[in-house]
Amino acid sequence: MDEIQRINQLMQMENELRFEGYRLVAGVDEAGRGPLAGPVIASACILPDKFDLPGLDDSKRLTEKKRQYLAQKIKEQAVAFSLGSASSREIDLLNILKATKLAMKRALENLQIKPDYILVDGRDRLNIPFLHKTVIGGDGLCACIAAASILAKVSRDELMCEIHEIYPEYCFDQHKGYGTRMHLEAIYKFGPCPIHRQSFSPIKEIILPSFNELG
Repeated sequence: MDEIQRINQLMQMENELRFEGYRLVAGVDEAGRGPLAGPVIASACILPDKFDLPGLDDSKRLTEKKRQYLAQKIKEQAVAFSLGSASSREIDLLNILKATKLAMKRALENLQIKPDYILVDGRDRLNIPFLHKTVIGGDGLCACIAAASILAKVSRDELMCEIHEIYPEYCFDQHKGYGTRMHLEAIYKFGPCPIHRQSFSPIKEIILPSFNELG
């Protein structure tokens, strides 16, 4: 399959919705559900009917360099795009699923142009006043969700690199908060920092003994 054919296939769901009269179709996706630290960040993106984004795909299938390149091109060509996030504290308070939905809702609320229809990556519907449907594996099936996945991933990676400057001992610039061996060794050596998710293992197992000692 050549690239033009592949992109046309990615556009199939959006084109079907446009044929039904939904002119502005937004895709929504998130980055950062799995890490032990940092926020979950969502993005919403409305692509035009025609665009020039060769290589557009699920962010997980792309190299960091390719994601960064595409993120810039998406921002230049999108009808509208936005970001929303939920902090590590909100994740601890709500749980990761509810926090992810909150980040997605915030991203949609931040869109400067309101969509006619929304395609949401995953299986969980959102509590929003918009027509929408979920698409399992949507970041690899729908162009607008793929674009949103790239924007969310690049934004979160950039944020974790900024956080690295505040907490360099954890090397957030390298693992972005995921539970790599390097990260786990730093947690056991230095203890959790304020952006670690206290409801996630092994953070909660490290924190609980200290609470018990205080009691």
